[in-house]
Amino acid sequence: MLVLAICCMSLLIVSLDTTALNVALPAMRRELDASVAGMQWTIDAYTLVLASLLMLAGSTADRIGRRRVFMAGLVLFTLGSALCSLAPNLEALVAFRMVQAVGGSMLNPVAMSIITNTFTDPRERARAIGVWGGVVGISMAAGPVVGGGLVDSVGWRSIFWVNLPVGIAALLLTWRYVPESRAHRARRPDPVGQLLVITLLGSLTYAIIEAPQKGWGSTEILLFASLAAAALAGLLVYEPRRADPLIDLRFFRSVPFSGATVIAVSAFAALGGFLFLNTLYLQDVRGLSAFEAGLYTLPMAAVVCVLSPLSGRLVASRGPRIPLLVAGGSMAVSGLMLAAFDAETGTVSMFAAYVLFGLGFGSVNAPITNTAVSGMPRSQAGVAAAVASTSRQIGQTLGVAVIGAVLAAGMAHPGAADGFVAASRPGWWIVTGCGFCVLLVGALSSGRRARDTARRTAERLAEPVADAPAAGPTAQSSAARTGS
Repeated sequence: MLVLAICCMSLLIVSLDTTALNVALPAMRRELDASVAGMQWTIDAYTLVLASLLMLAGSTADRIGRRRVFMAGLVLFTLGSALCSLAPNLEALVAFRMVQAVGGSMLNPVAMSIITNTFTDPRERARAIGVWGGVVGISMAAGPVVGGGLVDSVGWRSIFWVNLPVGIAALLLTWRYVPESRAHRARRPDPVGQLLVITLLGSLTYAIIEAPQKGWGSTEILLFASLAAAALAGLLVYEPRRADPLIDLRFFRSVPFSGATVIAVSAFAALGGFLFLNTLYLQDVRGLSAFEAGLYTLPMAAVVCVLSPLSGRLVASRGPRIPLLVAGGSMAVSGLMLAAFDAETGTVSMFAAYVLFGLGFGSVNAPITNTAVSGMPRSQAGVAAAVASTSRQIGQTLGVAVIGAVLAAGMAHPGAADGFVAASRPGWWIVTGCGFCVLLVGALSSGRRARDTARRTAERLAEPVADAPAAGPTAQSSAARTGS
């Protein structure tokens, strides 16, 4: 339980930083004289680097030691937070956010791998993951309120100060109490695969964010879109040929694992878009202060905080199907209220939409994580958890990029209430579609036939040779060649 608490501290500072930053966006935009695209980059520069490096961090932790990588991540994240608080302009802030992201990439997937190897009983692990998900709810509840209060009283730079004492405390506790662990067989680095992942995510995000300003059919945007497509094709051709790929495509033979990946992208795309639109609406259209805007999000965050551990217990006792159906249905209805009925224009209806979104998001985290790591060999826990975490960050990156691009294209009269509401409506339809995707994929990926594919995939991924103490370099090399 102490190890779980230490791992949850890392999740708290990462999640708290993200939710507090959303509330601070209008203040940052005014001080730094940034456009909508500039605000997108303050979020997506972080999530983009994070998504690009999560799988590398997971496999590196499995190879050289999970505690060692976890501590390095805490150092870098804390240092990046200090630099962000000192950023003199938007470009420096974006660069320092990328430093933060390098450290953040070493925290969540590695912490989840530590938890997976600490809680070996499936029921205990599901409950631990539920507690882990509850921390997301706590950060969603505390982040906007704490961040809003700091922005109004001290300034937006102070939101990064919160990370410093928590990061230092987590570092000291990790050094003292978390045991070192690593996979039995070290996975070799995959620099080509890593470069292809960075190219794919970076090119795609740049094309989406900059397209409204430069033109969807411009040479520059078409070039970056083509580069993203080429990188994706390269991954699909190159990775299956490697004995130790960065992305083991065999994972996706498991329908539940593939479904969890799609659900994670959809759910976090909805979250990213929801927070982005909501923050700008409450402060720029309704004229609320940052602290008041944070208070308005409390109903949603409170539901997430309460429901996440309950969802973990439900996954432990009944499986992931019910939480996934609840999550998809609730998020879809919430998005539909905001897209078709302008629920944000009435306080009661807006709060109802917030509560429904919190119900959905609070239900979805535990089944995503549990499905990703359950059934996979413990020797590959870091990689499996990293794929799930990467899917989350890709979803949030794309959610902010796509919905922000749609908003920027539709803002005919910036600052006018009717103009913003009309321009944001396509974004809310995207959130609705993401909710329906969670509902449909959750239903298809949680049945008996889907679970059979997970069992067969786990058997293919098992590494009996590497688990034997007497297995030397020759035996391990043979295991790598056969992909056992």
